[in-house]
Amino acid sequence: MESPAKAKTINKYLGSAYQVVASYGHVRDLPSKDGSVLPDEDFAMSWEADPKSAKRLTEMAAMAKTADRIILATDPDREGEAISWHVLEVLKQKRALKDKPVERVVFNAITKQAVLEAMKNPRPIDEALVDAYLARRALDYLVGFTLSPVLWRKLPGARSAGRVQSVALRLVCDRESEIESFKRREYWSLVARLATPRGDEFEARLVGADGKKIARLDVGTAEEAEAFRQALDAGRYTVADVESKPAKRHPFAPFTTSTLQQEASRKLGFAPNRTMQIAQRLYEGVDIGGETVGLITYMRTDGVDMAPEAVVALRGVIGQDFSPRHLPDAPRRYQVKAKNAQEAHEAIRPTDPSRRPREVSRHLDADQARLYELIWKRTVASQMESAELQRTSVDILVEAGGRKLDLRASGQVLTFDGFLALYNEDKDEEGDEEDGRLPRIEKGETLEKRAIEANQHFTEPPPRYSEATLVKRMEELGIGRPSTYAATLTVLRDREYVKIEKKRLVPEDKGRLVTAFLQSFFARYVEYDFTADLEEKLDQISAGEIAWKDVLREFWQQFSANVGETKDLRVTQVLDALNDLLGPHIFPERADGGDPRACPNCGTGKLSLKLGKFGAFIGCSNYPECRYTRQLVAQGDEASPGEGGENGAVLGVDGTKVLGKDPETGLDVTLRSGRFGAYVQLGEAEGKEKPKRSSLPKGWEAASIDLEKALSLLALPREVGLHPEDGKPIQAGIGRYGPFVLHDGKYANLDSVDEVFTVGLNRAVSVIAEKAARGGRPARAGAEPLKTLGDHPTLGGPVTVHAGKYGPYVKHGAVNATLPKTLPPESVTLDAAVALIAEKAGKAPAPKARATKPKAAAKATAAKAPAVKKATTAKAPAKKAAAKKASAE
Repeated sequence: MESPAKAKTINKYLGSAYQVVASYGHVRDLPSKDGSVLPDEDFAMSWEADPKSAKRLTEMAAMAKTADRIILATDPDREGEAISWHVLEVLKQKRALKDKPVERVVFNAITKQAVLEAMKNPRPIDEALVDAYLARRALDYLVGFTLSPVLWRKLPGARSAGRVQSVALRLVCDRESEIESFKRREYWSLVARLATPRGDEFEARLVGADGKKIARLDVGTAEEAEAFRQALDAGRYTVADVESKPAKRHPFAPFTTSTLQQEASRKLGFAPNRTMQIAQRLYEGVDIGGETVGLITYMRTDGVDMAPEAVVALRGVIGQDFSPRHLPDAPRRYQVKAKNAQEAHEAIRPTDPSRRPREVSRHLDADQARLYELIWKRTVASQMESAELQRTSVDILVEAGGRKLDLRASGQVLTFDGFLALYNEDKDEEGDEEDGRLPRIEKGETLEKRAIEANQHFTEPPPRYSEATLVKRMEELGIGRPSTYAATLTVLRDREYVKIEKKRLVPEDKGRLVTAFLQSFFARYVEYDFTADLEEKLDQISAGEIAWKDVLREFWQQFSANVGETKDLRVTQVLDALNDLLGPHIFPERADGGDPRACPNCGTGKLSLKLGKFGAFIGCSNYPECRYTRQLVAQGDEASPGEGGENGAVLGVDGTKVLGKDPETGLDVTLRSGRFGAYVQLGEAEGKEKPKRSSLPKGWEAASIDLEKALSLLALPREVGLHPEDGKPIQAGIGRYGPFVLHDGKYANLDSVDEVFTVGLNRAVSVIAEKAARGGRPARAGAEPLKTLGDHPTLGGPVTVHAGKYGPYVKHGAVNATLPKTLPPESVTLDAAVALIAEKAGKAPAPKARATKPKAAAKATAAKAPAVKKATTAKAPAKKAAAKKASAE
């Protein structure tokens, strides 16, 4: 198994005759260095196990030697097949198998029934699935280790490029370009409020005039709208036709990985990565009444079918919880609509539908309970009866001074709720469907006019992608697979290629530059069709239809030639291409109609994209005579006589921007860029005394920092007041874990950075009291943990969270694992901590062997070492760092 928690559960199901061990995920991988895949040697691949995995593999080999048979039971997908293959290869190398039988079993749910049934149906390793894994891994490696160094040389500031990552980034950037180039268009709607002879009011819209249809955008000016309004105001209204017909709304298919991520984002506000973390926990099992129970089936799938016994169980639940009419006569069957869907797994469903959300919620944390309820409702609803509607359309003829105008009123009424009694899917964007009920209207009736409205509207640009809609679009295009969606989005954020604003993905300038570079010089590899076609070939490999090395050869021949063509590219050529492609973004049209590239400082120079030590910026062609610069996207008329800086700041030639003077000291307040990001500084260093500095809080853009904001940061920590109980001061500030208040050595978190500058005494006292009630400890340096998460599930001993010099970390025994930026210490769970500790332990260097004759060995080494050895050694860390940086996905 991959997971220790899952292994423990499976061992209970199988009994003492079996010994179930965990691999802790992948046991081997391609080393992060050049040469791990060798195209010139028929794509030979070098695999490496980290020390922790190597130790586990040795233990597995020892167990295998004394076992009767070996059963590989990793996850039922391509990655799971690959882990089983890796384990088997290592056992062969260690000669631990001899003639012992090796079986592969898969199960879609961690339940006793599913596991025992799988054990009755073993099979060999699926070589085709392994080949597809090898091809995918080699492709991603070759793209990352070949393309990323090109980016570093030609586009300073770029982090990496990846096969799927780059195409997903292009989707976000293309949508932003659509928004920027969008031209608003004015249009008018005309609505009449009418009444039937019985006095019931309703609304109707203008849809035709003088025998011609009028579409939504056809009335484009106020003059046209006023002419129609006057005609309608003077008209006589008659019901020309009434059409009423029944309609049905069918339930939605049960969840796939993609649709679960989308709906959890819309309904619960979960990011895809968070959704998958919670689903993994529900799949592996939670403790219910002293027994570990897997609540859902495997969560990485694009299949929508369900096992017959599951459908029977679902129909039983519907029969118990709803009326007989809510249960269809026959079970429903669903087919995958996504392009290139290939997984043969079931949809994501509850392992036992009789475990209703209200019954299991007390055994789950809040997020687990919400996600389980979402999955349960969607699955049960998928087997319920369709909802029934009555849709009515009323056509109205208006006769006014020889003109004939057409109005239409539409409405629908729900006559039977069906599956809607339990579940309705949310929409990413609001539609135009009218759900209102219409009164009784008879054909031929004369209607009374109550009011006429002419309303002005403007067309809206397409919305930015949310994480949910980007996943949906990737799935539609056939880009990526269920196991890659969440990871791809995480990479884009970690590389600072995109940011999230109001739950929408916004490309950073760094991301737009990378996309523009790839579109200019590697267009083929960021085309949607090319990436989808490559995914389709990988699927053909997994089906055994084509050879995996043939796909690699075809790809590498063209890709390596394309990379070779860029070796002689000069930076000026790159800048010219980016200037052209990003022109509308970095040189928007001026309100006065002037040349958008004309330098506003000297008037004769031309603005263009330039590359500095802090990344890209806009500068004047007359440099150094004219030192005008600005960030990539102009913010009003702001300019600075210097070089463009990091994070969109406009910095001087020495990497600083003067914001103004401190009114108290008269010293300059400057914005600067350092190793760890932008910061503000008061004055300059004098001798050994360092000037006061403050880093920008998370979420504060350097381009938005003015003198007032800088002074407020430099004034921190600020005193809020004296505590009413003991008279000791309370301070507010920003620390390693975010905004806080501090009293008598005790910290308490504030909700936002802005609150640091506004929090009053009452609020501060309340926050401190709440923290004390939850068991807060006095702040102290050293080993005192921030909190204890619990005992390690397999190794025993406490797992704790600590504050460290370089950021928060989790600790078990002698192993410390730094928390990622996206995981605040107050949110870390025991499962997440155990995974980080296992990963950290696996990366720990093996202890060096003690030399038996240290002096003699040292002399021999010194005698044999060539003269250039020292210089080579000095460069090694840089090479290692560069190789590690090349990992694209």
